[in-house]
Amino acid sequence: MKLVLKLSIFFLSALVAAQSDYKQDSTQLRSFYTASLTNGNSYDWLNYLSNKIGGRLAGSEGDKKAVAWGKAELEKLDVDKVWLQAVTVPHWVRGEKEEAYIETQHGKFKVDICALGGSIATPKDGVSAEVIEVQSIKEVEALGEKVKGKIVFYNRPMPAEKIETFRAYGASVGQRYNGARVAGKYGAVGAIVRSMNLKIDRFPHTGVMSYGENTENEKIPTAAISTYDAELLSRFLKEDNIQSKFYFKQTCQNLPDAQSSNVIAEIKGSEFPDEIIIVGGHLDAWDLGDGSHDDGAGIVQSMEVLRLFKTLKIKPKRTIRVVLFANEENGLGGGKAYAAQVEKDNEKHIVALESDSGGFSPRGFGFTCNDENYEHIQQWKPLFEPYNIHIFARGGGGADIGPLKKDNNVLLGLRPDSQRYFDFHHTAADTFDAINKRELELGAATMASMIYLFDKYGIK
Repeated sequence: MKLVLKLSIFFLSALVAAQSDYKQDSTQLRSFYTASLTNGNSYDWLNYLSNKIGGRLAGSEGDKKAVAWGKAELEKLDVDKVWLQAVTVPHWVRGEKEEAYIETQHGKFKVDICALGGSIATPKDGVSAEVIEVQSIKEVEALGEKVKGKIVFYNRPMPAEKIETFRAYGASVGQRYNGARVAGKYGAVGAIVRSMNLKIDRFPHTGVMSYGENTENEKIPTAAISTYDAELLSRFLKEDNIQSKFYFKQTCQNLPDAQSSNVIAEIKGSEFPDEIIIVGGHLDAWDLGDGSHDDGAGIVQSMEVLRLFKTLKIKPKRTIRVVLFANEENGLGGGKAYAAQVEKDNEKHIVALESDSGGFSPRGFGFTCNDENYEHIQQWKPLFEPYNIHIFARGGGGADIGPLKKDNNVLLGLRPDSQRYFDFHHTAADTFDAINKRELELGAATMASMIYLFDKYGIK
């Protein structure tokens, strides 16, 4: 009887404690959302980063200005430490605006293209050749020598039936990265790739490409064509009575490697300072727009996490660190350099959160972790449901934090609503006016809330 009584008291005490923790955590999360929505700094930070600095591709003047800005703003937060970590980065420049048109017996039809990052230039007078349309790299390999002297046109669209747009992107982006490498091996003189976009519009989408181990003679110029013009070119190629060629000209260059930096700031943990939780995004951005969604939003949301902790006078148990990563877009230099330094210093990173999916309304998180930690995290889901945060799913993180993965740590990525993300991704349309202030601030508060819970409860 005494044993039953003791067990009853134990379970009752545990229930009361759990209810008390839930109420306290719920109140704390509410304070993050209130502070971010009524007195946040993320939108003003992004306004400056986007409109005063703008495009900031690795190695550019914009990149240097962004590093200096990030360091100065983080120092204003009066955190325990702010520093720069040097990173060697590739230095590719676009040059003059690209030119392209479809040549037919009926005239020339101008189309919108943009060089892909890492591509070589065309000859001075451009390239003009017949076009072979394909849907895959395997199709080019099957054609073999038949593509010699031709421009290969990769026209596989992102599959619209996939609800998760990042899965649609993943199903098609391989042709952008490897298309020129394969076509060049078989003697093609150029490659044109349909933009990674679910929408039909006139904005070509840049992005990194690779020549792999190709010889210099096998390297061919490659560009993305807008989805609207991809449809137009495909129609011309299917018309039996229209003889057509494609012309394009670009003056991009691969310059010697340059220097950039990861920008890092931290609040030291009061109880477990050697257990590090990081939050971040990438500071570099393609040169066509100003990189507001990719990844200015993730940068300012990450900075806001530290600001909210300071503003609300929360003293974390564990060290909270913000990392503004260099060179995600064309090489992952910042993420690799950071992970190498972590390994060298034997630091213990228990959690890494990245925001690199745009500044749209947050819907939840994706987690890469073991089963025990995944079950541990699921207990927090009810705390987020009042904010319409309902996705706590397997699979997540980010390119920058990927090198930090260990068997017993947690990598996670913020998951905003992504249905319109690829309307802007890597284009001239990715500008500050595409950002909704409230959605951006909701994302920052959601990230701060999750970091707070990991700091309070740790991992398993």
